[in-house]
Amino acid sequence: MKPFSRSTTKRGVRPSPTFYVVVLSMFLWALIFSLHCSTTLQSGDAIKPPAFLSFRFGRPDQCTGRYVYMYDLPPRFNADLVRDCRRLSASTDMCKHVANDGFGPPITGGGDGGSLPEKGAYDTDQFMLGMIFHARMRQHECLTADPTVAAAVYVPFYAGFDAAMNQDNSDLTVRDALPQDMADWLVRRPEWRAMGGRDHFMLVGRCTWDFLRGRDGGWGNALMTYPAIRNMTVLSVEASPWHGNDFAVPFPSHFHPSSDAEVIAWQHRMRRQERQRLWCFAGYSRPSSKRTVRAQIMEQCGRSSRCAMLGEAAATPTPGNYSPGHAMRLLESAEFCLQPRGDGFTRKSTFDAILAGCIPVFFHPVSAYLQYMWHLPRDYRSYSVFIPRDDLVGRNLSIEEVLRKIPPEKVARMREEVIRLIPTVMYRDPAAKGMHFKDAFDVAIERVIDRVAKRRRAVAEGREYQDSVDGDYSWKYDLLEDGQKDIGPHEFDRYVAT
Repeated sequence: MKPFSRSTTKRGVRPSPTFYVVVLSMFLWALIFSLHCSTTLQSGDAIKPPAFLSFRFGRPDQCTGRYVYMYDLPPRFNADLVRDCRRLSASTDMCKHVANDGFGPPITGGGDGGSLPEKGAYDTDQFMLGMIFHARMRQHECLTADPTVAAAVYVPFYAGFDAAMNQDNSDLTVRDALPQDMADWLVRRPEWRAMGGRDHFMLVGRCTWDFLRGRDGGWGNALMTYPAIRNMTVLSVEASPWHGNDFAVPFPSHFHPSSDAEVIAWQHRMRRQERQRLWCFAGYSRPSSKRTVRAQIMEQCGRSSRCAMLGEAAATPTPGNYSPGHAMRLLESAEFCLQPRGDGFTRKSTFDAILAGCIPVFFHPVSAYLQYMWHLPRDYRSYSVFIPRDDLVGRNLSIEEVLRKIPPEKVARMREEVIRLIPTVMYRDPAAKGMHFKDAFDVAIERVIDRVAKRRRAVAEGREYQDSVDGDYSWKYDLLEDGQKDIGPHEFDRYVAT
């Protein structure tokens, strides 16, 4: 075989002019994109490149199947509502709570009594989650500018702010104006038409009941009754067990860490925490009736030397005694934290208690077990105590006797499970990088994407896929595991009735 000459070898390996053109073109496109990204990052957003630029030179793209596209909504749907923050409450200045992307003002020095972390503690209002979620999404590692590769589409509408501003308006047209505008805006978008909104999701930031007003009037607006919104996945701090397209996510608490080390340090601190009291209650009375769970709790706690309260019924009420620091100090001092219904079925205090390493005690399954199924274990006995309402109100059951009978080794296991759950129910600092713990946001996004993926597979296979069932047994469908189709009798049947 004749060997190649030196000149032949040189001609064989020298790139053609076309090669240089291609390389130069790629460089120019990369430069253009980098300039676009730098402009985007200056506005606080972390956008992933389009799919054709997302190669990884030998490494798989970690965001494949996880990309989220976020609408850049007209400011009337979010930013303008923030600027109008004084309308959020007639009695409280809520503008301080919109600071720091919804975390509110920072709490320094660990708060009153040093009961909060030195770093990452904020006076966070329970209804700021719309802003908090949006801030996280702007920094989401798998945010994409290309809707065609998105696994889900996020709609950053601050529906909770709009509801709060208009809830007392007797003119239903005014209450529904912005929600109807939002629905009309969405259905005109090409991203919407791709799946009729079935790949879209939004977080409303308040309880579902604020968005389910019927035609005959009543509380709230009609946002979640519109057909377009019914196609979406809707996240709220309290979902309805009788509707199929809304899912509950945790209320925001007061600790928003920026590193794994901060989370681990807090968990260790809660493990070492001395619990001087058996049980406690943080809350206020309701004047409607003395034959309620809340009234029974306050009466029994007031008679017990092993219980303490915070609120108007506290033994030594002082101005500001319901500050985050005071509340956390109480919750950290007890083995069990009682969680009766709040204005709805749920309470923000549930997640304050978990943050404090305190075992929650519930009196209705819709207060947690049929709400936060994405974030809390299905085996509710592993982390909580359930005392049926009728046993307490109708039979004068002793709460303290029930709690005292739980063996110490079981209490220790339950508390450890509660402490393990802490990262799952908190919302970390949006600017945090390299954290391995999944927070409440991460868990919610994973479950939304999983729900949308099942819908996509059904469309690709040309079959019907029903995942939104309304009615008396809607909550049972949410409890089904993958592969299960049939529902049957459940231990909570007698508690959940329309």
